[in-house]
Amino acid sequence: MQSSDLMRLRNSLAGLIGYLARGPALVDQAENPQRAASASSVNLELIRDDGARRKVDPRLLRAALGHGLIAAASSRTSLPGEEQAYAATPEGLAALRRWLADPQTAFQDQHRRLATASDPEHGSIIINGNESPLAALARIKGRDGGLFLEPSQVEAGERLRADFTRGQMQPSLGQSWEPVRYGRRSGATGGAAELGEAALSARLRVEAAMDAVGPELSGVLLDVCCFLKGLAVVERERQWPARSAKLMLRTALAALARHYAGPRRGFSLPPVPPPHAP
Repeated sequence: MQSSDLMRLRNSLAGLIGYLARGPALVDQAENPQRAASASSVNLELIRDDGARRKVDPRLLRAALGHGLIAAASSRTSLPGEEQAYAATPEGLAALRRWLADPQTAFQDQHRRLATASDPEHGSIIINGNESPLAALARIKGRDGGLFLEPSQVEAGERLRADFTRGQMQPSLGQSWEPVRYGRRSGATGGAAELGEAALSARLRVEAAMDAVGPELSGVLLDVCCFLKGLAVVERERQWPARSAKLMLRTALAALARHYAGPRRGFSLPPVPPPHAP
């Protein structure tokens, strides 16, 4: 399916979910006799309890059901009869929010190949192999026949990405650098106070990692691991020579992996002086 077809399908799904977000809807049997409902070329007409109607292609309805974006629901409305009802699922509502926030790329979230990587300090990390540029680089072999990236380097990149996501550091709508916030209450002052403890800790880990890697290498890590830019895009935006981003990224990932590994054995931190008495 081409990207234009995916976009049209996404828009149709978004319209259906948005309609069902206001309440479950029944298939109007008066407008959809049994013979018409069984024909894939005939649109079905849905009706909500508030009387709002929407015509839906049966194929779109099956696609939404198959992706878990909507589900069959027991009718508890004032509408008569025992007809089938449909309602938006939490997954569907979450997908709708993503599509509204990022209309160009969010539909790809429904077509991810997810895997779980183990993080000994912070639990499991969910990664998307179809989306991450590191997934492709992890399969590339170097001139010596070995893997171009070591497993520890790939894991470090995905760990950075997971913390970046947990810390809600993605640009918000409008491409500003204001972090996406949650749990805001009336009268809140904003800033770190609006972040949960887990999100704030993740943000601090990202900042510590970038400080450890240094300004020369942190940029390419953020571009590839967090913003998921391809190497060619990074080279063009940073005006780097062709095929140089791959080498810079490997160097940056090696430094990042060393940071996550912690101090080497035999290395001791200097003692912390006792606090002065008041």
